[in-house]
Amino acid sequence: MKCTACGSSALVEGTVKDTNGASVSFSLNDVPTLKAIFGVGNRKVQAYGCIRCHNLQFSVAFSEKDFERYQQFEGEQPDVLERINSDPKKLKS
Repeated sequence: MKCTACGSSALVEGTVKDTNGASVSFSLNDVPTLKAIFGVGNRKVQAYGCIRCHNLQFSVAFSEKDFERYQQFEGEQPDVLERINSDPKKLKS
């Protein structure tokens, strides 16, 4: 991994904590509130500090299940008219 600010590879991995000492996490918006209260839908946030320029950057530890669930949104999506007018037989091949 490289620093997004200067391009250096001199990154140190760490953890970002709030004032109470709890680790910061990334919460998925599509998780129901009751589940979110119990921590379902939270993903670990990984922090990296650059020794060279002192930049701090974050990444989220997504699971393989998350990748499978959300990869459908990757790339440019066809507009509504293209979806309506598409031939289903073409999509199967």
